[in-house]
Amino acid sequence: MSLLVVGTLAYDSIETPAGTAADELGGSGTHFALAANFFTAVRMMGVIGGDFRPEDRALLEEREIDLRGVGTAEGETFRWSGRYEGDCNVAETLETHLNVHGDYEPQLPPEYADSRLIFLANGPPQQQARVVDQARKDSFIVMDTMNFWIQNDNADLRALLKRVDGITINDLEARMLTGEPTLIRAGRAILDLGPRLVWLKKGEHGAFLFSKDFFFALPAYPVSDLVDPTGAGDSFAGGLMGYLAHAGVLDEEHLRRAMVYGSVLASFNVEDFGARRVCRLQRDEIETRYRELLRFTAVA
Repeated sequence: MSLLVVGTLAYDSIETPAGTAADELGGSGTHFALAANFFTAVRMMGVIGGDFRPEDRALLEEREIDLRGVGTAEGETFRWSGRYEGDCNVAETLETHLNVHGDYEPQLPPEYADSRLIFLANGPPQQQARVVDQARKDSFIVMDTMNFWIQNDNADLRALLKRVDGITINDLEARMLTGEPTLIRAGRAILDLGPRLVWLKKGEHGAFLFSKDFFFALPAYPVSDLVDPTGAGDSFAGGLMGYLAHAGVLDEEHLRRAMVYGSVLASFNVEDFGARRVCRLQRDEIETRYRELLRFTAVA
């Protein structure tokens, strides 16, 4: 199945207990595409500025990530800086500069019109809705969001939830969106808002998958050397959606298996700053961790 991601290409400056890094290649679309690309070809939509480094574009193109949907606008590329202290599940945002992304109007290229799987990475719900408007009616669409949109664009976000098949959301966001005190009640409440699948991410504690028909809980792959959690959620989504596109099946068995691959990709992402670790990653490393995680969670 053809896979499309709509998200940001960005440069991040990051502070963690492990050190600092400036102007790292990042962005929700970038992290997703690099993870998904281990399983399938990826189409990308977004916008960059004139300062986007040629070597970073070459890196994406060398991995056969289709950039025909990435436009270049006058100005600077999206930039974010953040700090992690103590609980590395939560980032303190220091600066956000939308730059060219602030005026981005997603326009689906004709070559992408047949995209069957679409991931709407974190962004304004009105912007995400414009992609849904242009997508084929039988597309399998999963979205992401964040606390800012839950607080400031709640009505548009809730309207969009009725139009997508799934959502990836973290534990704090799920409680904020639903007002529910427990994650199980929060996950079920999000199902009632419209999507038929809810992936509720809990950082180092794993993730839940809710549907009307089944429930699945998975621990995170245990990582001992945590360097930078930035992009872990997008890598999780990339591994998950990439595997589903490769499998071409969206039944319970493959949704569970895809979630394991998502956890594995996220575990690699956090082991270095930005996209460095995933860019060094080999497919056999992914399969090794996949088998290890299955073994770690087996009863007998």
